[in-house]
Amino acid sequence: MEESAAEQAGDALGLVDHAQRQVAAEVGLPRGYWWAMAAGWLVLSLIAQAGPAWLAAVATLGFGMGHSAFAARLLSGRRRTSGLQVSAAVAGRRIPLIVVGMLLGLAGITVLAALALNADGADHPAIWAALLTAAITGFGGPEILRVLRRWTRA
Repeated sequence: MEESAAEQAGDALGLVDHAQRQVAAEVGLPRGYWWAMAAGWLVLSLIAQAGPAWLAAVATLGFGMGHSAFAARLLSGRRRTSGLQVSAAVAGRRIPLIVVGMLLGLAGITVLAALALNADGADHPAIWAALLTAAITGFGGPEILRVLRRWTRA
């Protein structure tokens, strides 16, 4: 009798652990966040291409401040949907660092692509580079974040 109770307790703990891992896998940023980032990337490149340098600088600072105010709530990873709110222990504290690192990597891709396109003689290299990065961000943002979370065990 004692063996069956211990076995049932072990099975129950296994189910709890599995459920917790499933919820933790759902933690992240909504797809709309990534598309908003992609749109912002494109708008900033258009402003930089068509407007004066001061306007591009102001727009970049404004976008950064607006993004940081909005993303502070989302970057905890705890409120991906209105139906899912988990504790910080489940969400993990490394998600904001991973997202910031990912965005820095995407900015690096944009700069390298723009430099390569400019060296190749393309018209409007910043816009084409931003379009590439926006496509990567919009279509692949959640998947890239999921892979980076797995790699960093966050």
